[in-house]
Amino acid sequence: MVRAVGKLPLPFGPNNWYLIFMSASIKDTNNSVGRPKTTGTGTQVNLRLHDPLLSHIDRWNREFAPQCKTRQDAIRKMLNEYLKHCRIVD
Repeated sequence: MVRAVGKLPLPFGPNNWYLIFMSASIKDTNNSVGRPKTTGTGTQVNLRLHDPLLSHIDRWNREFAPQCKTRQDAIRKMLNEYLKHCRIVD
């Protein structure tokens, strides 16, 4: 077993070199975490729907808007078509 008899200062070189240079490289990273935004800013609306209404939306999507890949897109298109029909939007 080896014991240190006195307190000696650590050498300046290797230990401080790591802290100085690595802290600078860590500050330069700007990696964002998560999925990037795809639709810009808007107001999020949460809606809970039951199975009968969802089946009607899915059927409408298959018949009238097959290019819509998701229910969200189908609901957006359906709402936009309805508002155009009512002459609320152009």
